[in-house]
Amino acid sequence: MLDSFVRDMRSDRVGLVRAARRAYLLGLVALTLPGAVLGVVLLLARPAPMPFPAVLALLVLALVLALVALRLARSAAGNTELPARQAALTGAIQAATAPGVPLLLAYATLSQGLSVGLFLILAAVMHAVVWTQVPGWVREPEAES
Repeated sequence: MLDSFVRDMRSDRVGLVRAARRAYLLGLVALTLPGAVLGVVLLLARPAPMPFPAVLALLVLALVLALVALRLARSAAGNTELPARQAALTGAIQAATAPGVPLLLAYATLSQGLSVGLFLILAAVMHAVVWTQVPGWVREPEAES
């Protein structure tokens, strides 16, 4: 996997898009895997259910944070002061936060099925947005010296 990642990083724009998407997925896993473990621990502790208005407030907060993260990632990827490869990876890794926030909140509410479902839907939507936007963020890489 590392060989193909390095190969994609050194290739043309299409390869750089593949590398950015891999970096995004790795960032998402690194962000959410510890949350999954903590979510299971919380589930075993059987926490008191969260009132539905609080769940809705957290859902709105997750949406706002995900949109801010997406905007910051897009800005980082579009930074022309950075080489194209570095900008693409920086933006892609930062973009992992957009679906990561709702996923972490889903793990925190594992004991409540509806809450988990709402956060997972938001995470899936944000993932789809990031996945489709990453190619637009990647510039043609500069020639290596």
